[in-house]
Amino acid sequence: MNRISLDAVTRSMRAVQAMNLRQKEDLVDEIHLAQPHMLGSVLVLKELGVSLEKMEFAFELLLLCFQAMKESGLTWPLISEDEQELQQRIYVTTVKLGEDLSPPLRDRLMQQYIGSHPEKNLIACVWSETANWLKRIVSEDSDKYVMMVAANLVNCIAFVPMSAQKKPHHGQRKPA
Repeated sequence: MNRISLDAVTRSMRAVQAMNLRQKEDLVDEIHLAQPHMLGSVLVLKELGVSLEKMEFAFELLLLCFQAMKESGLTWPLISEDEQELQQRIYVTTVKLGEDLSPPLRDRLMQQYIGSHPEKNLIACVWSETANWLKRIVSEDSDKYVMMVAANLVNCIAFVPMSAQKKPHHGQRKPA
Protein backbone atom coordinates (compact mmCIF):
# COMPACT_ATOMS: atom_id res chain seq x y z
CA MET A 1 0.00 0.00 0.00
CA ASN A 2 2.90 2.41 0.80
CA ARG A 3 1.17 5.77 0.84
CA ILE A 4 4.52 7.26 1.86
CA SER A 5 7.16 6.69 -0.80
CA LEU A 6 10.82 6.03 -0.15
CA ASP A 7 11.54 9.43 -1.67
CA ALA A 8 9.14 11.10 0.80
CA VAL A 9 10.81 9.29 3.72
CA THR A 10 14.24 10.35 2.48
CA ARG A 11 13.14 13.98 2.08
CA SER A 12 11.64 13.85 5.57
CA MET A 13 14.84 12.51 7.11
CA ARG A 14 16.89 15.24 5.44
CA ALA A 15 14.43 17.95 6.41
CA VAL A 16 14.31 16.96 10.09
CA GLN A 17 18.08 16.53 10.30
CA ALA A 18 18.57 20.03 8.84
CA MET A 19 16.14 21.70 11.28
CA ASN A 20 17.36 23.92 14.06
CA LEU A 21 15.66 23.96 17.46
CA ARG A 22 13.23 26.75 16.50
CA GLN A 23 12.15 24.91 13.35
CA LYS A 24 11.60 21.74 15.36
CA GLU A 25 9.51 23.69 17.88
CA ASP A 26 7.44 25.08 15.00
CA LEU A 27 6.90 21.55 13.66
CA VAL A 28 5.86 20.36 17.14
CA ASP A 29 3.32 23.22 17.20
CA GLU A 30 2.03 22.05 13.82
CA ILE A 31 1.78 18.47 15.12
CA HIS A 32 -0.12 19.75 18.16
CA LEU A 33 -2.73 21.25 15.85
CA ALA A 34 -2.93 18.47 13.25
CA GLN A 35 -2.18 15.28 15.23
CA PRO A 36 -2.42 16.06 18.95
CA HIS A 37 -2.77 12.41 19.98
CA MET A 38 0.49 11.50 18.25
CA LEU A 39 2.18 14.26 20.23
CA GLY A 40 0.51 13.04 23.40
CA SER A 41 1.86 9.53 22.88
CA VAL A 42 5.39 10.96 23.13
CA LEU A 43 4.65 13.35 25.98
CA VAL A 44 3.27 10.52 28.14
CA LEU A 45 6.68 8.81 28.11
CA LYS A 46 7.78 11.05 31.00
CA GLU A 47 5.00 9.56 33.14
CA LEU A 48 6.29 6.08 32.26
CA GLY A 49 9.76 6.82 33.64
CA VAL A 50 11.51 7.62 30.37
CA SER A 51 14.31 10.15 30.78
CA LEU A 52 14.19 13.46 28.93
CA GLU A 53 17.26 12.42 26.93
CA LYS A 54 15.47 9.30 25.69
CA MET A 55 12.27 11.22 25.08
CA GLU A 56 14.27 13.39 22.72
CA PHE A 57 14.74 10.37 20.46
CA ALA A 58 10.99 9.70 20.50
CA PHE A 59 10.39 13.35 19.54
CA GLU A 60 12.82 12.98 16.63
CA LEU A 61 10.83 9.97 15.40
CA LEU A 62 7.58 11.90 15.79
CA LEU A 63 9.02 14.75 13.72
CA LEU A 64 10.22 12.29 11.09
CA CYS A 65 6.87 10.51 10.90
CA PHE A 66 4.85 13.72 10.74
CA GLN A 67 7.16 15.22 8.12
CA ALA A 68 6.78 12.01 6.08
CA MET A 69 3.00 12.39 6.30
CA LYS A 70 3.38 15.93 4.95
CA GLU A 71 5.80 14.85 2.22
CA SER A 72 3.36 12.15 1.07
CA GLY A 73 1.15 14.79 -0.51
CA LEU A 74 -1.90 13.23 1.15
CA THR A 75 -4.34 14.84 3.54
CA TRP A 76 -4.15 12.73 6.68
CA PRO A 77 -7.14 12.44 9.00
CA LEU A 78 -6.84 12.95 12.72
CA ILE A 79 -5.42 9.83 14.35
CA SER A 80 -7.67 9.28 17.35
CA GLU A 81 -6.81 7.96 20.79
CA ASP A 82 -9.02 4.94 20.03
CA GLU A 83 -6.99 4.20 16.88
CA GLN A 84 -3.77 4.51 18.87
CA GLU A 85 -5.05 2.12 21.54
CA LEU A 86 -6.18 -0.40 18.91
CA GLN A 87 -2.82 -0.32 17.13
CA GLN A 88 -1.01 -0.60 20.47
CA ARG A 89 -3.01 -3.71 21.43
CA ILE A 90 -2.33 -5.32 18.05
CA TYR A 91 1.40 -4.59 18.27
CA VAL A 92 1.72 -5.82 21.87
CA THR A 93 -0.11 -9.04 20.93
CA THR A 94 2.32 -9.56 18.03
CA VAL A 95 5.33 -8.97 20.27
CA LYS A 96 4.00 -11.32 22.95
CA LEU A 97 3.48 -14.02 20.32
CA GLY A 98 7.17 -13.74 19.46
CA GLU A 99 8.35 -14.05 23.07
CA ASP A 100 7.73 -17.81 23.11
CA LEU A 101 9.61 -18.43 19.85
CA SER A 102 13.24 -19.32 19.34
CA PRO A 103 15.45 -16.45 18.13
CA PRO A 104 15.46 -17.64 14.48
CA LEU A 105 11.67 -17.94 14.45
CA ARG A 106 11.31 -14.60 16.22
CA ASP A 107 13.51 -12.98 13.54
CA ARG A 108 11.41 -14.61 10.84
CA LEU A 109 8.20 -13.34 12.47
CA MET A 110 9.65 -9.81 12.56
CA GLN A 111 10.70 -10.05 8.90
CA GLN A 112 7.18 -11.18 7.99
CA TYR A 113 5.71 -8.36 10.05
CA ILE A 114 7.81 -5.77 8.24
CA GLY A 115 7.35 -7.45 4.87
CA SER A 116 3.58 -7.34 5.14
CA HIS A 117 3.46 -3.84 6.67
CA PRO A 118 1.55 -1.32 4.54
CA GLU A 119 4.18 1.39 5.15
CA LYS A 120 7.36 -0.57 4.50
CA ASN A 121 9.48 2.50 3.80
CA LEU A 122 8.52 4.33 6.96
CA ILE A 123 8.72 1.31 9.26
CA ALA A 124 12.11 0.33 7.83
CA CYS A 125 13.39 3.85 8.47
CA VAL A 126 11.99 4.01 12.01
CA TRP A 127 13.32 0.54 12.93
CA SER A 128 16.72 1.41 11.48
CA GLU A 129 16.83 4.63 13.51
CA THR A 130 15.66 2.73 16.60
CA ALA A 131 18.29 0.01 16.16
CA ASN A 132 21.01 2.67 15.89
CA TRP A 133 19.64 4.45 18.96
CA LEU A 134 19.65 1.22 20.96
CA LYS A 135 23.35 0.74 20.13
CA ARG A 136 24.17 4.23 21.52
CA ILE A 137 22.29 4.15 24.81
CA VAL A 138 22.62 2.47 28.17
CA SER A 139 19.70 0.06 28.23
CA GLU A 140 16.93 0.55 30.77
CA ASP A 141 13.59 -1.15 31.26
CA SER A 142 11.75 2.03 30.21
CA ASP A 143 13.30 1.80 26.71
CA LYS A 144 10.50 -0.61 25.81
CA TYR A 145 8.05 2.31 26.03
CA VAL A 146 10.07 4.35 23.56
CA MET A 147 10.12 1.39 21.18
CA MET A 148 6.37 0.88 21.61
CA VAL A 149 5.73 4.54 20.81
CA ALA A 150 7.95 4.26 17.72
CA ALA A 151 6.02 1.24 16.46
CA ASN A 152 2.69 2.80 17.31
CA LEU A 153 3.44 6.04 15.44
CA VAL A 154 4.15 4.09 12.27
CA ASN A 155 1.25 1.68 12.72
CA CYS A 156 -1.25 4.46 13.30
CA ILE A 157 -0.04 6.20 10.14
CA ALA A 158 -0.13 2.93 8.20
CA PHE A 159 -3.56 1.76 9.22
CA VAL A 160 -5.56 4.99 9.51
CA PRO A 161 -8.33 5.02 6.88
CA MET A 162 -7.77 7.67 4.23
CA SER A 163 -10.04 9.52 1.88
CA ALA A 164 -9.15 9.42 -1.81
CA GLN A 165 -8.46 13.17 -1.86
CA LYS A 166 -4.90 14.33 -2.53
CA LYS A 167 -3.56 17.73 -1.65
CA PRO A 168 -1.42 19.52 -4.22
CA HIS A 169 2.32 18.99 -4.11
CA HIS A 170 4.62 21.96 -3.71
CA GLY A 171 4.14 24.40 -6.57
CA GLN A 172 0.80 22.96 -7.72
CA ARG A 173 -2.52 24.75 -7.46
CA LYS A 174 -5.55 23.42 -5.67
CA PRO A 175 -8.34 22.40 -8.03
CA ALA A 176 -11.02 25.05 -8.41
